[in-house]
Amino acid sequence: MKTTFPAPRELPEGIDPNVPSIARAYDYSLGGKDNFPVDRALVDQMEARYPGVKEVSIQNRRTLVRLARHMAEQGITQFIDLGSGLPTAQNTHQVVQQVNPDCRVVYIDNDPVVLAHGRALLAENENTAVTTADFLRPDEVLDTPEVKRLIDLDQPVGLMLIAILHHIPDEADPAGLVRRYVDALPAGSMVAITSWAYTGLQVQKEITDMAREALGVGYARSREEIRAFFGDLELVEPGLVFHALWRPDTPVDPDNLNPYQQFMLAGLGVKR
Repeated sequence: MKTTFPAPRELPEGIDPNVPSIARAYDYSLGGKDNFPVDRALVDQMEARYPGVKEVSIQNRRTLVRLARHMAEQGITQFIDLGSGLPTAQNTHQVVQQVNPDCRVVYIDNDPVVLAHGRALLAENENTAVTTADFLRPDEVLDTPEVKRLIDLDQPVGLMLIAILHHIPDEADPAGLVRRYVDALPAGSMVAITSWAYTGLQVQKEITDMAREALGVGYARSREEIRAFFGDLELVEPGLVFHALWRPDTPVDPDNLNPYQQFMLAGLGVKR
């Protein structure tokens, strides 16, 4: 029997409070407050069955920080964050603007809650914007007013594809989608990707199956499949690795990772 939760006040149009959202569940797993009871119930259920599973989200956010910071340190000053999710601690704009206050960031997501909260939080940051668009339509995404205002596609761009491609089914051709975005970017652009992996650990498959049953999407893929997302891009060292191992700020023993530190693969590619 389906559990029905009371609707939160001032619910954005088009949101069903009884259906969990990827963005809101991720927000809750990071300790955020922009989520509904149904999102918390899903994450709590997963945590009860797989104690410590929230570490997947925590590790992913830490990896986002390191990827974004590295791009800014290499001179990238404009970023498009696709499937950005709800604004929480250590967002892309906060990370890169610490390196260079002139960095410009556009967040793209298809969740109306993201748009509502994002616009409110970013209202006073003229170098940052958030908009809704369909990731599956690259031409439309790159033609949004926010992207056209803040992003110069004749100059290198940092493209963030953090924890989004594992929600795209094979029939939608995720590698082809990435290629269409990359084709629109100039040489010197950088593409950051993290994605659920299946490297033989049973817990990877079980958690992915559980998430897909609740959310309708979620696909753990092999290292070869995730490597294909980068196409002809040149991978920055250390290449495609478990997200906990992508240039960690503190030493990590690669031979002693827990399952959640191995749940995603991460990499950064450069367009030459």
